[in-house]
Amino acid sequence: MFGTTDPQLERAVEVSKPPPKGQPYSVPIPGSQIEGKSAVYRHWRFKDGLMSKLDDSITTVHEQFEASAARYAKNKCLGHRPYDPVTKTFGAYQWQDYETVRTRRKNLGAGLVHLCRKAGVEKRGGYGVGLWCQNRPEWQITDLACMSQRLYTVSIYDTLGPDTTEYIVNHASLSCVVTSLNHVTTLLKLKPRLPTLKIIVVLDPLSAGELPGESKGEILNSLASEIGVYIHYIKDVEALGEKEPIPYNPPKLEDIITINYTSGTTGDPKGVVLTHANAVAGTSASLIVIGSSPDTVTCSFLPLAHIYQRLGEHTALAAGSAIGYFHGNIAELVDDMKVLRPTVFTGVPRLYNRFGTAIKEATVQQSGFKGALSRHVVSAKSAALNDKNAPTNKHALYDRIWSKKVVKAFGLERCKVMVSGSAPIDPSLHQFLRVVFGNHFIQGYGLTETYAVSLVQIEGDLTSGNCGAVVPTSECCLLDVPDMEYLTSDKPYPRGELLIRSSTLFREYFKNDEETRKAIDEDGWFHTGDICSVDELGRFKVIDRRKNVLKLAQGEYISPERIENVYLANCGWIATAYVHGDSHQSFLVGIFGIAPEAFAAFAGKVLGEKIDPTDLKKLEQVAQNKKVEKAAIKELDKVGKKNKFNTYERVRTLRLFIEPFTVDNQLLTPTLKLKRPQAAKRFRDHLDQCYEEALKEEELNGKVKAKL
Repeated sequence: MFGTTDPQLERAVEVSKPPPKGQPYSVPIPGSQIEGKSAVYRHWRFKDGLMSKLDDSITTVHEQFEASAARYAKNKCLGHRPYDPVTKTFGAYQWQDYETVRTRRKNLGAGLVHLCRKAGVEKRGGYGVGLWCQNRPEWQITDLACMSQRLYTVSIYDTLGPDTTEYIVNHASLSCVVTSLNHVTTLLKLKPRLPTLKIIVVLDPLSAGELPGESKGEILNSLASEIGVYIHYIKDVEALGEKEPIPYNPPKLEDIITINYTSGTTGDPKGVVLTHANAVAGTSASLIVIGSSPDTVTCSFLPLAHIYQRLGEHTALAAGSAIGYFHGNIAELVDDMKVLRPTVFTGVPRLYNRFGTAIKEATVQQSGFKGALSRHVVSAKSAALNDKNAPTNKHALYDRIWSKKVVKAFGLERCKVMVSGSAPIDPSLHQFLRVVFGNHFIQGYGLTETYAVSLVQIEGDLTSGNCGAVVPTSECCLLDVPDMEYLTSDKPYPRGELLIRSSTLFREYFKNDEETRKAIDEDGWFHTGDICSVDELGRFKVIDRRKNVLKLAQGEYISPERIENVYLANCGWIATAYVHGDSHQSFLVGIFGIAPEAFAAFAGKVLGEKIDPTDLKKLEQVAQNKKVEKAAIKELDKVGKKNKFNTYERVRTLRLFIEPFTVDNQLLTPTLKLKRPQAAKRFRDHLDQCYEEALKEEELNGKVKAKL
């Protein structure tokens, strides 16, 4: 059925070629500009209409995987590192090939349908299956299994609290949840408030040679059956599907592939309804701008419940690539990468900040020959990167004798493509890492509502601080925001709220017509809430946010996220940041989480003593030391001056904590975005104290000046 060549990949390579030098990456459509809106921009190759797919014969992700499984049957598909309880270590990656995954997903799909029918769950047009676990091969197998029977999955973030889990299960009317063993008791406790839940499929073994009547499965089922729930082990469900096979019930392109709930920085999460047509369009765009091949190896560690990682794995599966799952502890991610040695790596700024800090400490901040060589290499490569005529981040000698050794410490010596998304990456950090890794390191922009991909930097464009050009599946324009003084008539570049129309655009917010109407206007434009500018080459830059903007007492608007990102990228001793401004005050204050190792060195220098970074009690005590706080403010001031902050953008006073914002305390979303209103409420007393201190200092300084 499928030949040796892959039409999708061939077309992707053809379309991915950049425009002639000096020509725009995305182009304004003539006659498209109207009052209050900029021109409409499209990918330079798709001026006449948007792309929806690379291969006309593939219209759903189900068909996409079937094509790969037929063409790349023996290729590595999904891999994991098994844990050895005796040695308490994780072993080498064990792989399932495409043929194996295809068989498992077919059997699991049939088994799920049998279980649901038996439980009385049958809805025309398919129904949702909850998926609640950390990244692992079974997550992907379950997702593919549901597609094979025209069902869709509803992601539940692995780290969400019980309240949000309860909300999603009820809002999506889930009858079946596929989950890891550690979440079963939570579901059973919630069951009295989950009227639709009837089936729990567990991904981990429910017995391990226990005596009859004493296995986990028997104990859990005895408890579950009393409240109307039945628990099954995934391998038993697959065995049922193998024993009683049923044909595929393939989805149509307009069918739902997932309801992906947003993280919910404010209020209840919204269920974003995405279709197979959206997913295929997103995968096609990703294959063009990021690229993938049967030889690609990618590392899966960002939450699969987030559309960013999900799209990355669609892309890998469409190309016959290998996906290696991390073993679950983000602190030991580098250990997994050293074993896996991925060729494509997708991350978020917070992780890249850690990479940058670790690399600087091990190289340019070192003394002696090592530090001198590192500074020379970075300086020389940075100059080449900024060359206006022929910019490059590669060097025949330095990449071999220096860069390769540095990146090997992260297991990324084979990595050809790195992607940053989810939030803006600091431009100076982006350029530093480009110099270090010497690969194609791009920044992109997308949302759950656009299947994660809307703007991406094109290969060969080595600028920073922008999200690149419009992808072939999208068109974008800017809308005037007069109350914030952002206008499409601004010079030198138009500025305004980013609006998107695309073949990846979501259908609706599930059971929420009001929010859908707010988000998508009558002309089909999705209002992102992000303020952008667009330059002469059609590259978009996020410069502000409509919702997360502070207005200080003197009338100045502040973007706290921009300030936070600059501090995080330039102060290695900061792990997390929350910059706050009250509307009746004229300045900012901040709450910062410390990075133990770097902070111990920083504070130790200030206090003239050696501080053990593993002594958390001591770190906590030192973090509250006023001398250390004042030194920290001085460091922030240096960074602010270097980055040309206005005086009202500097943080005047602060408080330092060990991990003030975490997913567990519900101040970070699962994608590590700060929940600003909740953070303000939680730290209200500390914020008030910061203001009080600063105002007293201001008053004291005023009195001193008056005396002088």
